[in-house]
Amino acid sequence: MQALARQPGVGCARGAGATGRGAGAAGGAVRAASSGSGGAAGGAARAASSGSDGAAGGAARATAAPGSWRMPARRGPPPAAAAARLAERQAFSKREVVQLGSLQVSPMGLGTWSWGNRLLFGYDPSMDGELQAAFNASVAAGVNIFDTADSYGTGTLNGRSETLLGRFIREYPGSPRVAANLHVATKFASYPWRLTPGNIVASCKGSLRRTGLDQLSLGQLHWSAKKYFPLQEWALVNGLADCHNQGLVAEVGVSNYGARELRRVARDFERRGIKLASAQVQYSLLSCGPAQREVAAVAADLGVVLIAYSPLALGLLTGKYSEASLPPGPRGGLFKRLLPGIAPLTRALDAVAASRRRTVSQVAINWCMAKGTVPIPGAKDLAQARANLGALGWRLSAGEVAELDAAAARCSSAMVQNIFQTA
Repeated sequence: MQALARQPGVGCARGAGATGRGAGAAGGAVRAASSGSGGAAGGAARAASSGSDGAAGGAARATAAPGSWRMPARRGPPPAAAAARLAERQAFSKREVVQLGSLQVSPMGLGTWSWGNRLLFGYDPSMDGELQAAFNASVAAGVNIFDTADSYGTGTLNGRSETLLGRFIREYPGSPRVAANLHVATKFASYPWRLTPGNIVASCKGSLRRTGLDQLSLGQLHWSAKKYFPLQEWALVNGLADCHNQGLVAEVGVSNYGARELRRVARDFERRGIKLASAQVQYSLLSCGPAQREVAAVAADLGVVLIAYSPLALGLLTGKYSEASLPPGPRGGLFKRLLPGIAPLTRALDAVAASRRRTVSQVAINWCMAKGTVPIPGAKDLAQARANLGALGWRLSAGEVAELDAAAARCSSAMVQNIFQTA
């Protein structure tokens, strides 16, 4: 496939009044769980679950050369009826394929933060059938990068996201050719007890065990420990570098690293002879201020692909919610505080969506792609997956992007930011 060089554009300007209001009790709850990081307190509750650092996680794996990702063996052939119903047709052109290190990935991925997350997204195991349908539809449309983390899944469901993703890959009812081109990108939490490079290697082997893979396409540090334990950062970087050199991951990336730390960690990997491939950041029309613009500029300078997580601002940019209709849980309280201040953006999104005959969420995701990022929206069911796929195969005009930028700058509220984001 022909790869398209991605040049991250500048983020939208943020008005002086946008101070991220609504970061009270509800905002704090969302912050603590943002991007699935969970923090030391949340991580402590997970210490004994999933065994990601345990002996089982250290089971022997076949070593593959970086970039030579191998499909796990199927547990039997796909049901003929299911395969017949699955029409595989790429929803975007070959020109839009993104080169991420040695990998060629779709211009939009699928985020799996909600898979196993009861707190924010009300997950229940009875939803697994819908999640699998969402996965199958995304793959059939050409989406081939799936973002997860060893910390995704709350409480006893820690690691559930990786487990489900591995199962869905094995059971994909479409063609083996399409299935062989799927890329799992996971993140390793910077828990305070991961103090040596070997701890990170063990966590990586735990992810391999849960997904059932021989190699992860992209291994990422979930957040930097620089804020609270600078010495741990050495272990994190060298542990991920060891994973790469042992063939456990094909490419390396980071998440929640600010512009200054992104340059520093890129140099650290370079000293190990490894090129940083990606940087994940909270990025949307409600998270596009100076911090995002600085990260985008550094990523472009380093030749690093920028992955946009939470491109729909936890669902706030889907057009589904209003002050009279709010989601349950912590998101409801947060949205109630933010909605009045984002009215200029809501009106602009509605107008562009109507003129394009698209949904508000499709416009918001497409804006992220127009800015040169690879957005990874989530999907809890088939309907959401299909809605996300409608963001592919077309692009907003420069004028429409500018209109949305200006509307975002007029908002008096902005999305709360991840507490683990560094400068």
